[in-house]
Amino acid sequence: MTRWMHFDLRSFAALVVSLLLLLPNAGAWNSIGHMTVAYVAYDQLTPDKQARVMQLLALNPNFNVWKGYIKAGTDPALQNRLIFAMAATWPDEIRANTSGYRQDGDIPPHTMAATANIGYSDKTQHDYWHFVDVPFSPDGSKLPAIPAPNAMTQIQALRAALASNEPDALKSYDLVWLMHLTGDVHQPLHCTERVTKDAPRGDAGGNGVALTGPIPDLHGYWDALLGVGDTKNYQLAVNAFASLPTADPAAVKDLTEQDWVNESSAMAQKDAYTAPIGPLTKPSTPYTIPAGSPYATLALADARQRVALAGARLASVLNSELK
Repeated sequence: MTRWMHFDLRSFAALVVSLLLLLPNAGAWNSIGHMTVAYVAYDQLTPDKQARVMQLLALNPNFNVWKGYIKAGTDPALQNRLIFAMAATWPDEIRANTSGYRQDGDIPPHTMAATANIGYSDKTQHDYWHFVDVPFSPDGSKLPAIPAPNAMTQIQALRAALASNEPDALKSYDLVWLMHLTGDVHQPLHCTERVTKDAPRGDAGGNGVALTGPIPDLHGYWDALLGVGDTKNYQLAVNAFASLPTADPAAVKDLTEQDWVNESSAMAQKDAYTAPIGPLTKPSTPYTIPAGSPYATLALADARQRVALAGARLASVLNSELK
């Protein structure tokens, strides 16, 4: 679903001055990426945790919708794995215009609602939970503060909640958010933004970097590296899973959210903002990433590595912390 860049929403003047920076983009990853993360994780859960997560997901309002997407006669064990994969898309599904959930923008409100944990009765989309844009500047521009709450602070809160004695109705809500946000922070451009004199409030993780071709911006390009589709297109995630590497066992053991964010931010700075991607200019300069180019090859390898690692870490967290 669309992620609007948070710095543009701060003022109408900025909207008028630079229309480029309003380019919308799919939430990271997209549905295929998020389902692949969860598909990886489910197979690494212990049998009792597999049963527990299915018990919780049955309380999600979309559970029967996900179940209805699966072909009749599918093996029950595979059916559960597919439902778990589809559940990782729920925080993006509620961002649809027809979802009945309220848009609240990428800037966290200064209210208790920003961090509320009241379960499915919460009808806000919490757009600002999906990312933590760690700023960097290649030209020495002053770096803005990182707004909170954000993806990292919410992962911390969700993990604590799932380890607590809270009711299952809340745990169900917390589970789908944790699944989704763990995927989000392993997408490099959900954990950084480039700040320059032409974009003093940042480019919102590449949303402001225009590209030629069917995907109009750099953030969207990285979101779609494992494929493009909706929740019902779960087979694309199964296909993507077959091409993943094995996650580094040493890295899987690192369950510190700050480290996950730092890894993604460093990867983005090294691999995403490199040739053929140039500076953000006014008027805008769209860049072209040729299929099969060194950039495209490296980006795909990075995406596969991060998704495999996200899934393994998610499984480790749930195995050790889900009560």
